[in-house]
Amino acid sequence: MKIKKTEEVIDALAESRPVVALESTIITHGMPYPQNVETARQVEADIRAAGAVPATIAVMNGDLCAGLTEAQLDALGQATGVAKLSRADMAHCLATGGTGATTVAATMIGARLAGIEVFATGGIGGVHRGAELSFDISADLQELAKTPVSVVAAGAKAILDISKTLEVLETLGVPVITMGQKDFPAFWSRSSGLPSPLSAERASEAAQAHVMRGEMGLAGGQLVANPIPVEAEIAAEELAPVIAEALAAAEAEGIAAKAVTPFLLDRIFKATEGRSLTANIALVRNNARLAAELAGEIAKIRSQMAR
Repeated sequence: MKIKKTEEVIDALAESRPVVALESTIITHGMPYPQNVETARQVEADIRAAGAVPATIAVMNGDLCAGLTEAQLDALGQATGVAKLSRADMAHCLATGGTGATTVAATMIGARLAGIEVFATGGIGGVHRGAELSFDISADLQELAKTPVSVVAAGAKAILDISKTLEVLETLGVPVITMGQKDFPAFWSRSSGLPSPLSAERASEAAQAHVMRGEMGLAGGQLVANPIPVEAEIAAEELAPVIAEALAAAEAEGIAAKAVTPFLLDRIFKATEGRSLTANIALVRNNARLAAELAGEIAKIRSQMAR
């Protein structure tokens, strides 16, 4: 299938320069306009400043796009009724000429099709609390086991059952590498209180692991967990009662499936008087910078192997 790429992305890929994929649900389902577009542009600027090229993934009027123009970003930021795409509905949206924003799973698929090896996001989806009854488990976890893209995230979203999420990732054979510490991060908080399966001090270590998986012919990618900056975090003990209240409200109102995460994030945003969104922006920018460094290190390894 044909993928529409910006000239910037085309040139970078042709020259084997580092490229970082970005999801588009943060634009359509994460923030109001114009803050969503301003944040998207800032994240793209962070990636460029760190020496890589950004490629926001989205489906626009039936076209799979790797990289959006200024006009496309602005249009997507103001659009209504945009589909939230994962593996299950991405092909249908493309086939019917629709417009959709990509979740972690769909962005990984788009990145792979475009030839991009690194993707920066906020936090991955995972096992929802109460999943033993609801069976609500994000497609992101299966995608990490299938698609060879390294995903840089601030851990799993704190609204999830992080312990079960780590268990499922282990079962699926997904490497979980936390940067700079032994504890697995919890999105708005630097520590979930759970040990990370793996850790690394430098982006070059994660890059070497990424390339080695390809050399071994192992399916899937890896999760590179990047703790939120100290100055931006919200302590886990402060968030715990807020998350509990949001979960209770979702259950009381019968919120389910794809509607759960945006509902919970909105409740937490209001309860923290906007601090959760400020922290979210900080961690996304932090992840983008690390992803650019990781993509650069992978490009160096690929260049050395080609000699």
